[in-house]
Amino acid sequence: MLRNDEWHWGAVAKFFHWTIALLILGNGVFGLLMDLASSPMQKVNWMALHKSIGLTVLALFALRLLWRAFNRPPRELPAPRWQQWAARVVHAVLYVLVAALPLSGWWFNSVRGYPLQFFKLFNLPAIAAKNPDLRRLSHEVHEYLFWILLLMLAAHVGAALKHHVFDNDDVLRRMWPFARLRRENQGD
Repeated sequence: MLRNDEWHWGAVAKFFHWTIALLILGNGVFGLLMDLASSPMQKVNWMALHKSIGLTVLALFALRLLWRAFNRPPRELPAPRWQQWAARVVHAVLYVLVAALPLSGWWFNSVRGYPLQFFKLFNLPAIAAKNPDLRRLSHEVHEYLFWILLLMLAAHVGAALKHHVFDNDDVLRRMWPFARLRRENQGD
């Protein structure tokens, strides 16, 4: 099933969800380990790969937003009002951060005056003028956004696990690849 239905996330939504999540986590770890490069050239190559993965996240996120605009999400599962509100807030913040993190990296790259290549296939334009005075700030913004994103992901994953383990409901199963729901008509 490619599209969402009343109770299930479709394969396309799951693909975007899990691919973006894995790319962000992997690229974050990669970014943190970049200083372990054995030579300056290796670090340059790793940095180029890190940037290309970040741009991939941004492109996939744009496609995810487009898909979501034309594919309604499944019905909300019954939950206390505060949990529904918290879920909406966390998802909204995650969406902002998933866009802001690669954009902040693009900004950091731009103020440093470096070309931004996508997997050595083509260059993207700078989104800001070269400005050595903003180099440190732009780098800090990029790093802080990553740490904030990790905190929000911890809340997101923690809530999903809470629903799965303690509430014994289908919140996690609806997004988990190949999982079957316990009840097909919850809330009716």
